[in-house]
Amino acid sequence: MDIPLSTPILLDGATGTQLQKRGMPRGVCTETWVLEHPEVLLELQRSYVDAGSQVLIAPTFGANRVALSRHGVADQTEEYNKRLVALSRQAADGKALVAADLSPTGLFIPPFGETPFQELVDIYTQQARACQEAGVDLFVLETTMTMPEARAAVLAVKSVSDRPVWVTFTCDENGRTLSGTDVLAAMIIMQGMGVSAFGLNCSTGPEAMLEQLERLTPYAAVPLIAKPNAGLPSTEDGKTVYHCPPEEFASYVDRMAAAGVRIFGGCCGTGPEHIAALKAAVERVDFSRFPAPEQDPDVIPCASEQEARFITPDVDVGEVIECTPDLLEDILDTEEHCQGALKIAILEQDDVDIFAENQYAVKDALCLYSDVPELLEGALRAYQGRAFWDGTVELEPEFLQEMSSKYGLVLL
Repeated sequence: MDIPLSTPILLDGATGTQLQKRGMPRGVCTETWVLEHPEVLLELQRSYVDAGSQVLIAPTFGANRVALSRHGVADQTEEYNKRLVALSRQAADGKALVAADLSPTGLFIPPFGETPFQELVDIYTQQARACQEAGVDLFVLETTMTMPEARAAVLAVKSVSDRPVWVTFTCDENGRTLSGTDVLAAMIIMQGMGVSAFGLNCSTGPEAMLEQLERLTPYAAVPLIAKPNAGLPSTEDGKTVYHCPPEEFASYVDRMAAAGVRIFGGCCGTGPEHIAALKAAVERVDFSRFPAPEQDPDVIPCASEQEARFITPDVDVGEVIECTPDLLEDILDTEEHCQGALKIAILEQDDVDIFAENQYAVKDALCLYSDVPELLEGALRAYQGRAFWDGTVELEPEFLQEMSSKYGLVLL
């Protein structure tokens, strides 16, 4: 699903806060409550379609087996996802597309947690397969906060579906996620892995979100998504209240369009009235006025797990670092003295394991070096950034292109 730069797309608004307004108690399993009260979701999503939504996001946000296990229904993961998607398809009634919604699991890979990266991939694969079988039109990964979860989800979806994948991160006013990743780095990694659109959701109102989106504009190779809250909430009489009315919410559309946003929607606190206001504002914008930003071929975006890094075609990678038990110290020492990039050799399976344990320490642009395709792929799978290949070892071009498409490997 390529998105022409002259064609805006309207998402829906909030689901959780709107369900609470319609009687869903706090603290319950949203997915179970929706299945027990399907008429409430149908009414809400039909109102979004009437307001102009072209994409309904199915209420599968917490329908991975990790989240469902907290409510004792992990054994119903496939059934829940299929039933929830079916409800949204019923609400759409052929008037809107339906997107599967994949959310954070709350799990962390070593050394900050105990969940192997492959387990994250398996968790998302189970959910993605069920949604694919239920007939979704696309996948949306939203409220994303860590690179391992984002990468695992993208790999999972692409292993079971050829549907488009859209990704939105949530960040603070400085553009950092709770795990410390700069959203610019996140975009570089995600678009390298072939997502069809990237953006931000939740956390902030439209004004603060616009500031971060404008940071992404010069490097965006895909359409941007804006799905802000209706402002920052406050608590009044024990209830959470959002203070950005529809007209103010929609007043940022023109500036967001200039920043490259082509997919508009609302997160917490928004409702059908906000989507109707977005629709009216979008219809007043001539999107053809905003050309795609020109990309400088001599500025090549890479990224570590947390930082955006930019190299040139003639980047100096210095001496090769071997994967010894001292890899962590070698990475820190090299980055203290290097000229912007480091190169790590992956020559045997033990190297992949050592690299996986220490890759989090990489902050600069990373060149991976191996003459064994399986080992290079193992290192790319473990690395939570976007690495580059300098061509000093010959590997089959078809294999390197596959690594570029699957993991975002930059080929110099």
